Amino acid sequence: MSNTIIENLLQSISYLDAFSGMNGELSSKGTEMTKKPNNDSILAFIKCMGISRKKVEEKEETSVIFGNLYKSFLPFLGRVKFNELVEDLNPREDIHENFDELYTRLNSLVGLQDVKNAVNDLMAYHKVQKLRLQSGLKTPDRTLHLAFLGNPGTGKTTVARIVGKMYKELGLLSKGHFIEVSRTDLIAGYQGQTALKVKGVIEKAKGGVLFIDEAYSLTENDHSDSYGRECLTELTKALEDYRQDLVVIVAGYTDLMEAFFDSNPGLKSRFNTFIEFEDYSPEELTDIFICMCEKDDYTLPEECSEEILNLIMSEVNKGFEKFANGRFVRNLYEDVVMNHARRINLSDNLTLEALRLLTSEDLPKINGNIYER
Repeated sequence: MSNTIIENLLQSISYLDAFSGMNGELSSKGTEMTKKPNNDSILAFIKCMGISRKKVEEKEETSVIFGNLYKSFLPFLGRVKFNELVEDLNPREDIHENFDELYTRLNSLVGLQDVKNAVNDLMAYHKVQKLRLQSGLKTPDRTLHLAFLGNPGTGKTTVARIVGKMYKELGLLSKGHFIEVSRTDLIAGYQGQTALKVKGVIEKAKGGVLFIDEAYSLTENDHSDSYGRECLTELTKALEDYRQDLVVIVAGYTDLMEAFFDSNPGLKSRFNTFIEFEDYSPEELTDIFICMCEKDDYTLPEECSEEILNLIMSEVNKGFEKFANGRFVRNLYEDVVMNHARRINLSDNLTLEALRLLTSEDLPKINGNIYER
């Protein structure tokens, strides 16, 4: 664990401690956790963090401060471990959906028509192969592993979750659970420990889906990063050894993923299906924004929808090579909701309509080529 990661985490903890008036208690739990990072110290810190959040949840800066802390906490702990501990504190029941419900959910997603077609073709293929197998016919030797290529915010994680559950409903996976990991979860700080770490993640993922977002980060420093090569060697072996009850989905930018597959001779051959996730159009991003409003019981008048479309188009027209797509819309939506809260907060007579209605006053304004948050 690098000193920089720990220093950034402690700095974020200290800032939250002061902001929430915890009088050093949160910082103390954080220091103890970084010195002895076991389950007890980590859970104690998370519980203390929950107390601090309750103290400041009405303040406007809360989401930003906790967002910064989360970004510092994740590299320290790893996404898998973090999610496991949060799940221990707040266990959730996974809602079961049958295949038809999953099919409907997939095809009701905004945009992604080529992706939907590819997934639907893939499921049709596996259905037919299952029937052929039951009839005593031979089936082609094809893995379940997938590669999702495209810019961030294009729905790769959402589709990966649905695909995993579809595989489960078809009887191709025994559990169908979903584990998302990053480089931090797979690579250790000492030579020889990475293989053990990868094996541990694989054991947890067996029977379900292992989703590796930004998979290219495992090999970004290929010439000097022996840990990355060690990880890839173990991962490539697992892709073959557990192919009957494990699906690995790797995702990331198209060009960087091409370099990722070139980094190991046997890696690309373990993947049969490559699905390209195109950027959303401005109209589709506007539809996503509207869906977010409807989901959270906000009303967005038609004229505001047009303003949102114009705002999104102004961002798209900047021509950024790696536009954030849905993530940009999520940030925009959170800005609008915060502006709405700020606007009506001082009202003496809040009606149900006022609590629901978003207006032009709540929308960020375009100033030149950028919008003012």
